[in-house]
Amino acid sequence: MNIAFHTLGCKLNFSETSFIANTIKDKGFSQVPFSSPADVYVINTCSVTENANKECQYLVRKQLKLNENAFIVIMGCYAQLKPNEIAKIKGVNLVLGNNEKFKLKKYLKNLRKNKTKIIHQESKNLHDYLPSFSFGDRTRSFLKIQDGCNYKCSFCTIPLARGKSRSDNVNNIINNINKLKSDGVKEIILTGVNVGDFKTNKNEKLIDLLKKIDKIKSIRVRISSIEPNLITDEIINLIANSKIIQPHFHIPLQSGSDTILKLMQRRYLQNDYQLIIEKINKQISNACIGVDVIVGFPGETEELFNETLSFIKKINISYLHVFSYSERENTKAIKMNNIINVETKKYRSKILRNLSEKKKSIFYQKNIGSIQEVLFEKKINNKYISGFSKNYIKIQAKYDARLINNIQKVKIDSVNYENTTIANGKLINI
Repeated sequence: MNIAFHTLGCKLNFSETSFIANTIKDKGFSQVPFSSPADVYVINTCSVTENANKECQYLVRKQLKLNENAFIVIMGCYAQLKPNEIAKIKGVNLVLGNNEKFKLKKYLKNLRKNKTKIIHQESKNLHDYLPSFSFGDRTRSFLKIQDGCNYKCSFCTIPLARGKSRSDNVNNIINNINKLKSDGVKEIILTGVNVGDFKTNKNEKLIDLLKKIDKIKSIRVRISSIEPNLITDEIINLIANSKIIQPHFHIPLQSGSDTILKLMQRRYLQNDYQLIIEKINKQISNACIGVDVIVGFPGETEELFNETLSFIKKINISYLHVFSYSERENTKAIKMNNIINVETKKYRSKILRNLSEKKKSIFYQKNIGSIQEVLFEKKINNKYISGFSKNYIKIQAKYDARLINNIQKVKIDSVNYENTTIANGKLINI
């Protein structure tokens, strides 16, 4: 029996989908691409995705065209928040919340296309920690170390979808890293909802985990995203001197206006954020710093947006991920006044995306002439192969099949802007 999976949303979702897919191997199912005819289609959903219901409806219709008798499973964050809404989508057979999705193989034992079943617990009962990591890519793996969130940002439904913050234990994480390493994985990305809030039952924190990871040899490790208020001097110092944990930070900003940050109920203000960026750049001269920004939050006047724009221009960061604010039920923000229209949000998003390209260009240009250790991933075409440096510069070099899933020293000689920003490099000592 064939089964196909599709993931909406973040790297954490991706790691969980991959892990769940692996659990049903040798259980009478063969995994096929989502674009292929299958007996079962599984869609792992996201609560952050705009128009999640429309997205689900579209995907269900699309897959039923491939096999009108297919069994459709919708699981994950949106399934946790809106199970009854999803159950009304024609063609959906099973809805699994965030705890239950890990028991997918149990629910697939007796497939019956009758009345849609909804199986999920309330968010207050989401207290189990269920580990996961992605399979199938020998180059890198996304390893979940933490789940849930105790923060109360006024725009976010993730605490409702995933429950309170909880973490894996350090020994289990180290064992998983070693297992992935032995399977040939060269790079691991630590993922979670709020990775910086990592805390075990033994009161071990993220810095304690990172110190133990730093002792592992022949592996590259990145932190997927970390809240600015949780980046300590000790974490910066460790990464500055580490050969294992890469000099790449992804730090949500969301707004450069104190007025909006307060409305968002974030745990820092503009000056706090700037101080963190300055500390990182002072100690790690070649650090890559990515930043999340939300435009069009209720009350974001032109003046307040310009505050954000000016702030981002002056801080030394490498690129932006820009999101348009979208309303979410059961959040404080949905009740706020001074709603920003769609066209204004699109215009502001465009401005920030253009700024992101300029920031990335400056960062790449700054690294011309440097020698980087690049983990090569895949062939671009018959001429080039690409990969990422330690500080997350995408670099292409002359194609050689031996480079795939190997780390090689490369000298950056120029930057290419044809389709996307990518550095051109020449191999050293291959």
